[in-house]
Formats: sequence, structure tokens, C-alpha cells
Amino acid sequence: MTERTNRVQENLAVVPFPRVSILLLSGYFRLGVFLLIYSSAMAQQNQREMAWGGLNSADANDFVTLLRRRGVVREPEHRAVQVPVLETQGTTILAFKFAGGVLVAGDRRATMGNIVMYDRTEKVFEVDRHSVMAIAGSFGAAWETARTLQHSFQFYRRSQLQEMSLEGKVRALAKLLRDNLGMVLQGVGVVVPLFATYDIASSDPAKVFFYDAMGAHFDATDFAASGSGGPAVRSILYYENTWGPTPLRQLDEKGAITIALRALDTAAEADTATGGVDRLGKIFPIVKILNQDGITTMTHDALAALFPGGAGT
Repeated sequence: MTERTNRVQENLAVVPFPRVSILLLSGYFRLGVFLLIYSSAMAQQNQREMAWGGLNSADANDFVTLLRRRGVVREPEHRAVQVPVLETQGTTILAFKFAGGVLVAGDRRATMGNIVMYDRTEKVFEVDRHSVMAIAGSFGAAWETARTLQHSFQFYRRSQLQEMSLEGKVRALAKLLRDNLGMVLQGVGVVVPLFATYDIASSDPAKVFFYDAMGAHFDATDFAASGSGGPAVRSILYYENTWGPTPLRQLDEKGAITIALRALDTAAEADTATGGVDRLGKIFPIVKILNQDGITTMTHDALAALFPGGAGT
């Protein structure tokens, strides 16, 4: 036992205590210097990544930035300049309920940027015997949407031997708008339509619906308008319905057509994309009436006789 104790003491004596302390302090110092250099380098890298990644995401510490750090997502060094796409647009449509059913109207002008493409465009389409779709926005996408909706209603009627329900018609148009969301997110192909129908089976058969670009649909109580001249038209219809001599629901056919023409012509005074009534060219808006008998398109002579100061009067 005494011999083992002596050997341990001899081994400890080989490395004096002061030397052990110096080695430990040297190791701690080197470790501290390494950690300081590493933390400084990481801080500089984080600052660079936040300055770069903050331009591309809401938070520099989000998942996309993490993928960039790991090299999974790489952005091009030189981004291509996106040239805006000019597309033909149809503007200013309206619909409201009156004593004889539903009136749907739209001006005739189609524009592309600041250029008038055409002044005899049709923006109100008959999709079945009692339903009408009016289009505002990208004319190409809206035309395709209207035709697809028309064929969908025809296919359902011929395959099921009955008319599609009101809810089915409204949601069918909403689905087409949602399917167009990819184009909308790219900044082209935006369509904001109105849909009107006369549901004979309902206690309140006159129906008007308006949509947003993502397909959300809303049931209008009395009237709706869309397009660049929509705010002016809505203001006029609200005034006539609230403070006018006769509310919209109580108007006869002639009174309803007169207000529709005046509203579109007034919108054209402040909005260059709205055609209004062209007195010189004798061009009137498209006006359609929906009731229990179906859809009636008003003729040029009938519109000219009802519009004060219009062509043909």
C-alpha cells in the first residue's frame, strides 16, 4: 500500500502543477479566440443574407431563405425584365331589377391601354334561355369564359334532360373564374363579370350576381355594376333607387332602359374606357331584358327613341 502511494506521488511530481495550469489556460485562450472569430464570421454572413434575402421574402429567417442558404433555391444573377402585356379590355357593365324582370347592359368600347380597339363590341352574352353574362376585364379570357359556360349549360340540359339549378349556374361561373387564377396572378386575364338570370321557380325570380376575380360571388339586392366605369354607374343607380322619383324595382321597361342609357353615358364622360352613347356614330349600348318569356335584345331604333338627345331622335 505504501509502495503504491509513493508511485502515485512520483507520477504527479513528473508534471509540476504550474505547467498544467499554463497548458489549460493556453487551450482555453485558443478556444476563445476561435469562437470569437467564428461568431464574427457568422454575424457578417447573416447580415449579408438578411440584406439579400429581405428583398425576396417577408422574413430573412423564413423557409425560403433557409433554402437559399443551403443552395437548394438559386436565383439568377441577371433577372429578365418583364414587359407588361397589353390586352384588349371590355369595360362598364350594369344590371338591375325592375318591375318587368332584369335589365343587363354594357357599353360597346374595347380598349388596349390608351388605345380604343373597337367601338362595337358585344359584352352581354346569352348563356341559356333565361341567363345572361356581362363581361368586364380581359376580353379574350372573358369571351372564352362565356362560351365555356354556355356549353356547360347546354351539356347539362341535354345529358340530364333538365335545366341546371340556380346554385349550379352561379357556382359553375365561379369555378371558371377560379380556374383562371393562374393568369390573374401573372397580371393578365382578369375577368370581373355580372351574371343575371330569371328563375321562374323562385318567389323572387329576378336574380343578379356579381363576382370578383377569384370567383367569390355575391347576390345583389337591387343592382350591380362592374368595370372601369362601375363606380360612377353604381352611384347613379344608388341615387335613382334611393332618392329618385321611382325606385328601380318599380320602374317599367321604358323607364329602366332610359336610366341604364343615362348611367352609361354619364360614366363615359369621366372614363375614357367607357363608350357610352355615340350620337355621331349612332352606336348604343347593348341592352337585354330577362323575364318569364326569355331574353329580349333591344333594337337600335327602340334605344334611340328612349334616349333624350340620342341618335335618331
